Amino acid sequence: MGIEIERKFLVANEGWRQDAENTPGAHSTLMCQGYLSSNADRIVRVRIDGEQAFLTIKGRAQGGIDNISRGEWEYPIPVADAQDLLKLCEQPLIEKTRYRIPHEGHVWEVDEFFAENAGLIVAEVELESEQQAFARPAWLGEEVSHDKRYANANLLRHPFSQWDK
Repeated sequence: MGIEIERKFLVANEGWRQDAENTPGAHSTLMCQGYLSSNADRIVRVRIDGEQAFLTIKGRAQGGIDNISRGEWEYPIPVADAQDLLKLCEQPLIEKTRYRIPHEGHVWEVDEFFAENAGLIVAEVELESEQQAFARPAWLGEEVSHDKRYANANLLRHPFSQWDK
């Protein structure tokens, strides 16, 4: 079993776009993902990430002080299978561009959402422990790791376009 330890943030300004364009090693891919199960105890996600596809199973968040750890199992699958599985998923599908931006020893994943979640941009960093220190890019805003509204599985039931802002 793998363990996912992830911190999630809003972005404070458009500076991330400059980093995405100008940082060596930065790149982006289009993603489409759906959920065969969005139950918090057992999330089952199908994702097409550019030219690759994955089936991912995640357990409920648990852990220490920050409660940001959870079991995660991820397996590559053929893109054609993922396309078929997406037809079985809960609707709407999550559509986004993921920008991977190296910054002082970590790779930040900035997700710019489309369709029902257009206008939402979040940044995530995966850590090796809940207490691990990390450098924060200048464009990083408020932490939303504990705000379940920002979980992708919740965005299909409560899309960003329907939030009171």
